[in-house]
Amino acid sequence: MAEVMRPEKLDMSNDTSSLGSPELLHVLAADDSIVDRKFIERLLRVSSCKVTVVDSATRALQYLGLDGNHSFDLKINLIMTDYSMPGMTGYELLKKIKESSAFREIPVVIMSSEKSCLVLIGICLEEGAEDFLLKPVKLADVKRLRDSLLKADEIAFKNIMHKRELQANDIYSQLKRAKI
Repeated sequence: MAEVMRPEKLDMSNDTSSLGSPELLHVLAADDSIVDRKFIERLLRVSSCKVTVVDSATRALQYLGLDGNHSFDLKINLIMTDYSMPGMTGYELLKKIKESSAFREIPVVIMSSEKSCLVLIGICLEEGAEDFLLKPVKLADVKRLRDSLLKADEIAFKNIMHKRELQANDIYSQLKRAKI
């Protein structure tokens, strides 16, 4: 007769190693200014994030595979983009990301150096932006974003584990009733 393992002894884990690990948060940052790209990259790395920087919204779409030419299996936790860029704006990038079934759940943060941007802020937040930061971005801004991402990942992880525990308890109950 096979031994029935209690739910607490069952290994219910999948690859959840990235959850709750700040060094594994992957941020895609798009900015046409090399100075701003280097600055945001430095802030993100200091905050223990993996960073990919691109010089335009179009390049961000290419990196994500949303340009129709590539299909990447990426784990991106956050996208940060400048609002004002030539070609495609950060707002247009935001709209494309939110239209994508693969990436719509990824938080997008819009950055701008325009001081009088209250209208821009409202429009971007209505379209689904997570936040709107004024440049120059500060270390405190990045840490706040990272902490909120980690908290969201932790909540998602707890929800997944709770569901798995309920499933395991249900399986255990069924096996116990069947006396296997």
